[in-house]
Amino acid sequence: MTTLFVLDVDDFRPLAEVAGKDPGVTVRRRGPYLEVATPGSIHIERNATGCRNAVWYSAVAAVRDGRVSRWDKSELVVQPTGAEG
Repeated sequence: MTTLFVLDVDDFRPLAEVAGKDPGVTVRRRGPYLEVATPGSIHIERNATGCRNAVWYSAVAAVRDGRVSRWDKSELVVQPTGAEG
């Protein structure tokens, strides 16, 4: 399961909300974080989040069983690594 963690605060919450609109993605609270998980890739469009630069480029707290393959001014993409064990 490809998993992205973002701190559950007002600034970062829109990333999880946008990702959660994909029916294959689940979002749940785990401690102080929002856990965004899916069997495939996670795609988050920056414009849909409304995040400004400083927030956009500091939102990722951690990734599990995946890697950030794109993180530019338009989109954040986390792809599965296939390293589940």
